Amino acid sequence: MTPQSNNVPLGIALMIATTVVFSLQDGISRHLAGEYNAMMVVMIRYWFFAAFVMVIATRQAGGLRAAAATSQPFLQAFRGFLLAAEIVVAVYGFTLVGLVESHAAFACYPLIIAALSGPILGEKVGWRRWTAIGVGFIGVLIILQPGVGVFNPALIVPLISAAMFSVYGLLTRYVARRDRTATSFFWTGTVGAVFMTAIGLSYWEPMTPTDQAWMATLCLTGALGHYLLIRCYEVAEASAVQPFAYFQLVFASTLGLVLFNEVLRPNVVIGAGIIVAAGLFTLWRERRRKAP
Repeated sequence: MTPQSNNVPLGIALMIATTVVFSLQDGISRHLAGEYNAMMVVMIRYWFFAAFVMVIATRQAGGLRAAAATSQPFLQAFRGFLLAAEIVVAVYGFTLVGLVESHAAFACYPLIIAALSGPILGEKVGWRRWTAIGVGFIGVLIILQPGVGVFNPALIVPLISAAMFSVYGLLTRYVARRDRTATSFFWTGTVGAVFMTAIGLSYWEPMTPTDQAWMATLCLTGALGHYLLIRCYEVAEASAVQPFAYFQLVFASTLGLVLFNEVLRPNVVIGAGIIVAAGLFTLWRERRRKAP
């Protein structure tokens, strides 16, 4: 194996490009899920994703057989199911509360990962990271405004999505101890496609030609986004580029404000700022902990 390069500037550029593409995906998903059932939208998206995963696998050494080989099939299958279900919840959340508030609440997922890394991965979480998790939770409360007359219970949906994605991320770390990245990627796409097809076909309905074009764009940007993310982690260390993933909050919120006439409430700005700051501190502490 050749050692991984660590071209941080290129990695940062690729991560920012990835967040732009994924933000466009979220905007298209918000539009399509407002016109059609979210199950159908995610199902079609997964068909293209699974095809993309198989193409990638065939170009690796050993082909599809090597990509599918794993000693922990149940965990890999559960990961694939969990991510597909999380995407459905996230897209449904876009239709309920919009892109701005969905992404503001979802931004807490690195803090959930830090909190659960102890019981799931056996990692030690020190008092500094626990403090950051507590501060981030305060940011979530500021967004939710519990006990206030304008509390919107629909904001719980993106928080559920964040929790599901956090467990998926932790399980990805866990299976990576014995499986290659290509194997995890293969199981994510194929199991997700099978699961979504099983539950999504019953929600099938015809799409207008315009929305068919948007659906095709969604599928293509999905492949592009995953390709950029793979390249990002190939050229630079994850700890160096991960903080720039927060740009998706900025880009997706901008789409929500400009295209969907969403409102940027002061408590959402303050809460999201606290969550992002706590998340960045958590990522920094994790990088310090892993440093030699």
